[in-house]
Amino acid sequence: MPIDGQVMFEIAPRFSGSNAKRQAEIIAEISPVLASTLASYGIDTRLRIAHFLGQTCHESAGFRTTEEFASGEAYEGRKDLGNIKKGDGPLYKGRGLIQLTGRANCKALGTILGIDLEKHPLMAADPILSLKIACEYWKKRKINPDCDRDDIITVTKKINGGTRGLDDRRRYTSKAKAALARIEGIQLSGAVPDPRPVLRRGSNSEAVGKNDASEIGISTRHRPGLWSRDRARGDAFPGGQEARRRRHRRQEHLGCRREGGEGLSLTPARISCI
Repeated sequence: MPIDGQVMFEIAPRFSGSNAKRQAEIIAEISPVLASTLASYGIDTRLRIAHFLGQTCHESAGFRTTEEFASGEAYEGRKDLGNIKKGDGPLYKGRGLIQLTGRANCKALGTILGIDLEKHPLMAADPILSLKIACEYWKKRKINPDCDRDDIITVTKKINGGTRGLDDRRRYTSKAKAALARIEGIQLSGAVPDPRPVLRRGSNSEAVGKNDASEIGISTRHRPGLWSRDRARGDAFPGGQEARRRRHRRQEHLGCRREGGEGLSLTPARISCI
């Protein structure tokens, strides 16, 4: 199934500021390898993918962190986690989309992946590696069959040890199912998915530049000052990104066009409707 970061964005809650930036960074790194990595672990059906994304979304606080927020002091001296040296608690605190915790677990999983995570535990927070860590845990706990039964209680218990955060996990999993159903619908219809990224509040990147006003037919000739000011502060559209997109869609729906040429003018008096 052709899944990527857009599906992760559809599932995850919206953030602002540094949280939104970090979420975008994590998803951008994972996106190109998401489908192939999941498929290599047999996480390749709608239910399996939905449960995986729903659970990891909760575990990573909405795909905005790959490292436990707490200091890790609570794990100090935990011999059951292999934390036998002073400072092991903070050093081996939870990292990954499903948090890998403790010296012993880092050593064991690092051996499987061919990476010395015992010596370099901070590497577990790398987004792509954190995806593989989550998949390895998924495989070890044999969670795929539970997904096939759509048994979110058992899936949650295998991830969490209990049912903490069940409502959030259920909500994210439901959103994932809906997003995946949309993708399957596109595949069945034979339609070609729009390759352009979905723009969201605060979007400010090269991708935004490719979806700006000039590409969707909005003229800015009559308001250069406003355009420059908005671009300087990071808005993809003059006067507010989302408001302009809504206006364009509404005008397009009504069959509006600019007199004397293609596209839409920002000046209402220049717009006529067929």
